[in-house]
Amino acid sequence: MKGRVLIVAGSDSGGGAGIQADIKAVTALRGFAATALTALTAQNTLGVHGVHPVPLAFIAQQIEVVLTDIGADVVKTGMLGTSEVIETVCVALERFGAGIPLVVDPVMVAKGGHALLADEAVATMRRRLLPKAFLLTPNLPEAEALTGMAISSVADMRVAAAVLLSLGVPAVLLKGGHLPGDDLTDILATPDGVELFASARIQTRHTHGTGCTTASAVAAGLARGLSLRDAVIRARAYVRAAIAGAPGYGGGHGPLDHGVTVDLGRLDIS
Repeated sequence: MKGRVLIVAGSDSGGGAGIQADIKAVTALRGFAATALTALTAQNTLGVHGVHPVPLAFIAQQIEVVLTDIGADVVKTGMLGTSEVIETVCVALERFGAGIPLVVDPVMVAKGGHALLADEAVATMRRRLLPKAFLLTPNLPEAEALTGMAISSVADMRVAAAVLLSLGVPAVLLKGGHLPGDDLTDILATPDGVELFASARIQTRHTHGTGCTTASAVAAGLARGLSLRDAVIRARAYVRAAIAGAPGYGGGHGPLDHGVTVDLGRLDIS
């Protein structure tokens, strides 16, 4: 039975992003989530208040014991934090996860502005992790850091997606939520072409964890055997419903409703 997703990422004690959001999203979309924690965070809707790194050897051990027993149909990475963690994860995946599709969410900055990736680690991510990816899912600030270009329009997004493909990534889902306006556009780019997905913006401050949730939702679809395009369509529908149903917790950027029920039509592969 397919549907296994190994998530390699940091935790969010507030439950809205990170490993917690990843597990909820994969489970809601009928996948099985296993995890390898890279860091612990003291975090709520107001921001990140502390970060405690996990020892490198233990990160590698978590990946090894999951992949050599339970296995995975897809691996998804989130917060990695440092060059050393990126290198550790890459080596572990080379040893134990060869051939498993990898969804890379290049987590760099928390919703509240706290840096979650060291500046020097961006080059390591570009050099070591991106060539292993099946899909890269950056938001616009992350894409700007990876490409070195400013992105202020959908036209810029098209150029940035092409640059990211040139780094060795076979597919890019570039999320346009940081652009101003009542509508937002995401771009799915592959060597075969570019497809735009546009939707009306949901006006809310409760969007904490949308990046983690989107990447894990796509990973869950891929793990269940959906095509990349269908996995993206299903993930976007799920995330929009989760934002619309956000419970309104906290005084800052609140979490989504990861348990939302949404009619996914032909993409509901129960």
